[in-house]
Amino acid sequence: MALVTVCRGCCCGTVKKHPEYDHAEQLRRLEAVAARSGGRVRVRTADCLDACENSNIVVVKRPGTKPVWLGSVLHDVVMEDLEQWLTTGGPLPAKLEPNRVAPPVKPD
Repeated sequence: MALVTVCRGCCCGTVKKHPEYDHAEQLRRLEAVAARSGGRVRVRTADCLDACENSNIVVVKRPGTKPVWLGSVLHDVVMEDLEQWLTTGGPLPAKLEPNRVAPPVKPD
């Protein structure tokens, strides 16, 4: 099962930083993918993933793999690519690679 975490904290998912983007529609689209997946995709939201410089953040964690952090998920074409990847599975498609970001470093 792929666990999709959608940041909805201080920057991601708010009109404060990205007023032109329909954040509710983004979440609805991801939840629709999960509903059609037969349990292969689950979506949850997180308050803040501490990667505000790359908002909107979506993290995809598949079994046996490291989480894939995607930033700047703010355009329909990126959402379409993400939806397709979640539906078909496999490795991260090359067309989503430009959106891949490093997770924030936790202080020691």
